[in-house]
Amino acid sequence: MRMKPMMIAGLMSGTSADGIDVALVRIAPGRLRPRLELVAHEGFRYPAALRRAVLAAMNASSTSTAELARLNWRLALVYAEAVKATITKHNAQVNLIGCHGQTLYHQPRAEPYAGASFACTWQLGEPSVLAQETGIPVVSNFRPADMAVGGQGAPLVPLLDYVLFAHPRRGRVLQNIGGIANFTAIPAAAKADAVLAFDSGPGNMVMDWLAQELFGKAYDPDGSLAASGTVIKPVLAELLKNPYFRQKPPRTAGREQFGREFSSTLLKACRRVSKRPEDALATATALTAETIARAYKRFAHPLMGEVPVDYVVSGGGARNRTLMAMLSKRLSPMGCELSTSEQFGLPAEAKEAAAFALLAWQCWHRLPGNVPSATGAARPVLLGQVSYV
Repeated sequence: MRMKPMMIAGLMSGTSADGIDVALVRIAPGRLRPRLELVAHEGFRYPAALRRAVLAAMNASSTSTAELARLNWRLALVYAEAVKATITKHNAQVNLIGCHGQTLYHQPRAEPYAGASFACTWQLGEPSVLAQETGIPVVSNFRPADMAVGGQGAPLVPLLDYVLFAHPRRGRVLQNIGGIANFTAIPAAAKADAVLAFDSGPGNMVMDWLAQELFGKAYDPDGSLAASGTVIKPVLAELLKNPYFRQKPPRTAGREQFGREFSSTLLKACRRVSKRPEDALATATALTAETIARAYKRFAHPLMGEVPVDYVVSGGGARNRTLMAMLSKRLSPMGCELSTSEQFGLPAEAKEAAAFALLAWQCWHRLPGNVPSATGAARPVLLGQVSYV
C-alpha cells in the first residue's frame, strides 16, 4: 500500500479511568521513519456516572453480561463526543481514528482457565459505534496481536518514543506517569531493536485513590497534599518488597497489581504508624518515585553509557511537583537531566494519545506497531483492527 499523509485522531483513556485525551496528529512518511506533527490536544473528563461504572467494572469480582455490554457501547459514545468536539473546535479534517479503549482487564502472563493456560486482555469502547457516530474509520484493539506472538501487549508507546526522541549523541528516557508508570530507554544512536521499555509500577493510581478516599479529591493537585506529609519509611520499605518490583523486563502492570486492594493495604499499614492522611499520601508518592528510580538504575542505566541522558516525563504525574522533586533527587546522581515532554513540544497529557494515532497509521499502512524488545513478542506484528464506515 502506498503510504500517504493523514490527519489522525488518537484517543487514550488510561488506567486512572478519569477521562479521555484526544490528540490530532498529522503523520507523513519519512525517509527512515514517519514524520509527526501534533496539531491539537484536548482532554475530556468522564461523566461522573460513567466513571463510577468503569471503576466498578474494573474492581468487580462478578458482574453481569448486560452491564459490560452497556458499558462497551456507552464508552464508544463518549469517545465519539470527544472526537467530534475536538474536530469542531480545531476545524480539522480527520482521516482516521486510533482508539486504545478503556482497559478493564489485562493479564500479561499465562494463567490456567477452563482447561488451557493463556494470557489475555480486554479494552472496551465499541469501535463500530465510534466509526459510525463520527463517520471516520477506526483502528482499535491494539494489544492482542502482540500477545498472540508471546508479547505482553504492552507497553505500546515505545514506537512513538523512538520515532520522536531517538538521538545520535544523547540517551533519552521517556517516562510516562499515568495510572501506571512506564518508561522507554533509548541509548544514543540506538536502533529500534535496542529500545528497553516496561512498566515500573504504580504511577498516579495509588495516589489518586488515597486523594479520593482521604480528602474527597480526584487527585492531589500539584502534589501539595503529599508535600505537607512525611514519608513513613518503614511502610515504604515493606511495600518495596512486592515481588513485582523484582521482576525482570518485559513486565506490565495495571489495577490487577496496584488497584484498590493494594491501595487499601498501603493505607492500613500507614494508619498503624500515623493517623495523618497527608503521611499516607506522601508515602504513596514516594513509592512511585522510588520504584521508577530503582527500575531505571537496575535495568536502564547500565545501557546508557557515558553520554548525557535526557529524562523526559509525560502524563499527569508531570504536573505533580512533589513527585517530580522526588524523582529529580533520585535520578540526578545517575546523570539524568529531568524535564517534561512539553519542553520538547509535546504536552504531558498528549503523548499516549499521539502514540495511538501513530499505531493507527502503522496499521492502516500494514506496518508493524510493536517493539518486541519492549513487549517480549517473538516478532514484529501489525497491531489493531479496522472498523470501516
